[in-house]
Amino acid sequence: MPPQRTAKRDVSDKVAPESSNKRRRVDRDATDPLHRPHHFAAEAEENGVVLRKYYPPEMSNARAQAYNDNEIPRPIEKLNAALEATAKTREGIKVRDAVMHWFKADLRVADNRALWEASQKAQAAGVPLICIYIVSPEDFEAHSTAPVRVDFVARTLHELKRDLAALEIPLYIETVEKRNDIPERIVDFMEEWDASHLFANIEYEVDELRREVKMVKLCAERGIAPELFHDTCVVPPGALQTGAGKQYVVYSPWFRSWVAHVHQNPELLVPFDPPAPNPSAAREKLEALFDCEVPDVPEPNRLPEEDAERLHAMWPAGEQAAKDRLEQFCDEKIARYGKRRDFPAEAATSSISAYLAAGTLSARTAVRTARDRNKTKKLDAGVEGITTWISEVAWRDFYKHILAHWPYVCMYKPFRPDYADIEWSYNSAHFQAWCDGRTGFPIVDAAMRQMRSIGWMHNRCRMIVASFLCKDLLLDWRMGERFFMEHLIDGDFASNNGGWGFSSSVGVDPQPYFRIFNPTLQSEKFDPDGEYIRRWVPELAAVEGKAIHDPYYRGAADQAKQAGYPPPVVHHKESRDRALKMYKEGLGRDGP
Repeated sequence: MPPQRTAKRDVSDKVAPESSNKRRRVDRDATDPLHRPHHFAAEAEENGVVLRKYYPPEMSNARAQAYNDNEIPRPIEKLNAALEATAKTREGIKVRDAVMHWFKADLRVADNRALWEASQKAQAAGVPLICIYIVSPEDFEAHSTAPVRVDFVARTLHELKRDLAALEIPLYIETVEKRNDIPERIVDFMEEWDASHLFANIEYEVDELRREVKMVKLCAERGIAPELFHDTCVVPPGALQTGAGKQYVVYSPWFRSWVAHVHQNPELLVPFDPPAPNPSAAREKLEALFDCEVPDVPEPNRLPEEDAERLHAMWPAGEQAAKDRLEQFCDEKIARYGKRRDFPAEAATSSISAYLAAGTLSARTAVRTARDRNKTKKLDAGVEGITTWISEVAWRDFYKHILAHWPYVCMYKPFRPDYADIEWSYNSAHFQAWCDGRTGFPIVDAAMRQMRSIGWMHNRCRMIVASFLCKDLLLDWRMGERFFMEHLIDGDFASNNGGWGFSSSVGVDPQPYFRIFNPTLQSEKFDPDGEYIRRWVPELAAVEGKAIHDPYYRGAADQAKQAGYPPPVVHHKESRDRALKMYKEGLGRDGP
């Protein structure tokens, strides 16, 4: 059975009461389509798509559409409502013995808005700033976080703890076994140290937004003031709208709006200073916090010892390593990024995605650093490589904007609910061949082996292998989405989900479902000499010429077979025809 899928899922959202002409009351009724699972949910669940330990079955198309129609409040709307409802209470809370910052996916000292705001509050009141990070084994499991990423975060925490200690600021790290206990534990900790104000940056996945709602309400009940900030994105979700006042669903016009918004609000790229040092007397008072150790990585998420040394050298942890990698890329490679980025054999990309995902580097810093290498301050003019790279970083904002406004993409649903009626295959042999890099398609196999070896895959190859899984093997795209999260050091839910939606044509993508990559043609175009293939598929190292791209059909079958390389598991043209039929039938199917 394929492994269970990750995502941040819909557990307990309730239908909004009738409070405006934009929302209607939906009665809770056993026959109501809003409260029934999708009609293919059972089959998907039998094949391991749904992690039922934490999440309910796949929701119906009607429920997803209800989010689209503003009939169900979005989690970010609930958070905004909770903040508004508690505003007066929070304003009336006086600073007591300390102010606290809660680190999540923002593991950096510099250019961290909530950390800077917390420091300003502490400095103004003359009290120390303390910081906390919660290790959540259940979140690692629920979100299928890759061991290589958990290891990267753990190593980053060691660096962050040292960086903060140099400023006399303690970082307390604690493991909380039950994810639902995190808000209560944080409030209890604050009461132990008489900390009155909690500062944190907002995350936009559904689980995290619901946790923040719970946190805001609990803090207000216990006399603590939570202060939450937009920091993950350069432009906060909801800030960009079409001329009709709606959210963008296509990247190109969204990006033009994003660029114009940043040009009109240049402060969005102004960095936040590191926190000011605590008073020297704070160390003695907070000694127990300084002395705490970084917990060991939970056993299920522990990186195998034989991989650790190699991967640690390849992915050095910490804020300084992130800055060094960004600066080197901008100095040496960014000018030709636009022309060379699609060739996986070349080291032509920035390789900073792991640092952006963990928050050791802010998107704001990345965009500003690239812009400052340009001959203009405009984000869409000047050196082509720079403008192309900035547009790639902006995709991360785009997909987080999608999460905030269309939360059901965190809930097993494709962005386009009608595409949920496609009847996918769950062929376990095909899925295993794809996972192992033994499909008989060299570019696909090279990419999958790269990811399994180093926890990272070139972006062009991500598109190739995703298209292959969905449109050649006809497998449920959610199986691939989850497998990526299990193995990527840069596994970010929004970007991963958005990429899989793009490749399977079920996401925010204006391209039709009949855009189907031919893996052999992709290989010939982007790895013309077969250098990338030979690096990751050593069985084919001796195959010469164009046969490297398709050895079984280009005269190298005996050579490939003798070396132990498998024949193709499917025929591309036949699979393409089956995929077109499958999509057409799915789109014509009347589901409940």
